[in-house]
Amino acid sequence: MARHPRSWLRLLGPGLITGASDDDPSGIGTYSQVGSQFGYGLLWTALFTFPLMAAVQELCARIALQTGVGLGLSLRRKFPTSLVGVCVLALLLANTFNAGADLGAIAAGGALLARGRLPVVWLVPPAALLILAFQLFAAYSTIFRIFKWLTLALFAYVATAFFSSADLRRLVTATFIPHLELNQAYITALVAVLGTTISPYLFFWQASSEVDEMKRAGLHTEAHRRGVKLSELRVARYDIITGMLFSNAVMYFIILTTAAVLHAHGKADIQTADQAAAALRPLAGPFAFLLFAAGLIGTGILATPILTGSAAYALKEFLRLPGNLEDKPQYRPTFYSIIVLSTVVGVGMNLAHLDPIRALFVTSVINGMVAPPLLLLIVLLGADRSVMGQRTSAGLSLFLTWTATGVMALAALALLGTTLIARS
Repeated sequence: MARHPRSWLRLLGPGLITGASDDDPSGIGTYSQVGSQFGYGLLWTALFTFPLMAAVQELCARIALQTGVGLGLSLRRKFPTSLVGVCVLALLLANTFNAGADLGAIAAGGALLARGRLPVVWLVPPAALLILAFQLFAAYSTIFRIFKWLTLALFAYVATAFFSSADLRRLVTATFIPHLELNQAYITALVAVLGTTISPYLFFWQASSEVDEMKRAGLHTEAHRRGVKLSELRVARYDIITGMLFSNAVMYFIILTTAAVLHAHGKADIQTADQAAAALRPLAGPFAFLLFAAGLIGTGILATPILTGSAAYALKEFLRLPGNLEDKPQYRPTFYSIIVLSTVVGVGMNLAHLDPIRALFVTSVINGMVAPPLLLLIVLLGADRSVMGQRTSAGLSLFLTWTATGVMALAALALLGTTLIARS
């Protein structure tokens, strides 16, 4: 019997939330800068990365569903503690910087709405307090229900694409035929795109979300959670593929729109939120700033708790501490202290007058450099029969996850190489 569309929608959970959060302000800022600087030159990455990111997120979910524990604990059980510790530390630093950049972007969105009457830096602490209040006193599902509608503003890029005068032949070519340039600027942009699409924080968030879902279903012990049925795995895959498809569709149209509207008219250097918002003018005219601000605020408020939350999950799993977002702060003070500290450091970054739009791009580059070693450990873990039993990676999954690891590692090494050459 065919399922009713609403029954399919009810199956969506951690994967959809992960996909929505992947188009955070860091993603919006990176894709906007890439489209304005290189035109259609990196449009192919949207199609290329979709199967890779879906395979990686499916692997992270499958590890959690099979083992019954989060990614941090699974990695520590399999690999040397010092090696996993270095990776977790790199993740914490990357997440904190990313959270700070996203807080700055939320504030930049607020400043757009205020039409410059309020300095961006003034709006960072209120944004951080709002997000901390939700994390400390409400479930993340509440945040998602409240702010998910603001993320629909991102679909304005889809509509704008039809109002822009894009060259159809160039568009098709750029979508399906990869274009590469062996220079530092292009390789940096490629690493940024890969880093904001296949982001390390999403690996841990996906796995921890699956474990929390099992706990909510009444499976409170690791022994009860261990092992996943094929039917449950199919539901998780449907959820993840849907979320990643949403994420990459938005990515595609942000690059397309900024290329057609900004790059085509000689605006190749985005430095402010106002300049980035100009990409939506063909659709919204003088009200483009409203759509862009809504996108920054909505995705920022959705993504920042995931960034600080995934950092807390990774560290507490590595240290074998209890705690999750369903627990009350007074019962798990250490877990929530990590979240608060990460947020406070993010606020401090902005008080040091960090350029919010530039910081979003730099964040993506950092994620692109941190991801390869983590991916290597995760792929090896997923292929280990002693850990995964009958749910080891094989066939297409193994090919795609190794491809993601190899491509991101090569891009990171190429960036290091071109940077060293440029400085010599």
